[in-house]
Amino acid sequence: MNRFNVEDGTEIYFKDLGKGPTIVLHHGWPLSSDDWDAQIMFFLSHGYRVVAPDRRGHGRSMQTSEGNDMDTYASDIAQLVDYLNLKDVIHIGHSTGGGEVIRYAAKYGKDHVKSIVLIAAVTPYMIADENNPDGVPKEVFDDIRHNTLTNRQQFYQDMPISFYGYNRPGAVIKKGIQDNWWRQGMMGGIKAQYDCIQAFSETNFTEDLKKIAVPVLILHGDDDQIVPYQTTALKAEKIVKKAKLILYPGFSHGMPTINADVINKDILAFIS
Repeated sequence: MNRFNVEDGTEIYFKDLGKGPTIVLHHGWPLSSDDWDAQIMFFLSHGYRVVAPDRRGHGRSMQTSEGNDMDTYASDIAQLVDYLNLKDVIHIGHSTGGGEVIRYAAKYGKDHVKSIVLIAAVTPYMIADENNPDGVPKEVFDDIRHNTLTNRQQFYQDMPISFYGYNRPGAVIKKGIQDNWWRQGMMGGIKAQYDCIQAFSETNFTEDLKKIAVPVLILHGDDDQIVPYQTTALKAEKIVKKAKLILYPGFSHGMPTINADVINKDILAFIS
């Protein structure tokens, strides 16, 4: 079984499929590596090795009460890279996973990272404060915290509606996708998922982004209702030394699933 223990004893589950140049996939909150199904199959068919861990406290990894922060997430990835002896890795991160990638690359990835893809990522900084006045108000994240704490079962049924843009006119709603989002969320531990809300909303990745010297592809939808592109993608592009931004009209936060046919080809063109 593809599991290993990091230095604090936490057991991390990961998928390791295929042979060839290596891609590591970093999933969003509160999901798991299963959210990458469309990317896993696509890149396997194009001759890549795909490694996809479940973040600590999420999916099939150990449910944790400690270490649910970006520094620990990055350390877990560094230990996985060492455990598998991975070299020249392409890292792809969605949403919270984008923050995880950037913190990892800045702290540990100098000799391991070949390139980075950020999809609807939380970088550089989401929450509104005196240094980020056009960010997302803290009350939004307080509401996510409250619903995760008190109403997780129903909240995880409701959140996919805006996540996938199913509340937009003409949206093609697929209940199976909503149910799969709920399934992944409920697999994880409530304490880890609750703590992760602060990690993805309040961590400032500005200095991390400045340290990234490898090419970075930034993909974002202009109808993302979860992570607004104005305070993330547009700002990240200006900070990263070698950034390329693609902004997709009408795409939602859930574009790795519902727009995989488009974004997979753009990622392949970039990493090739």
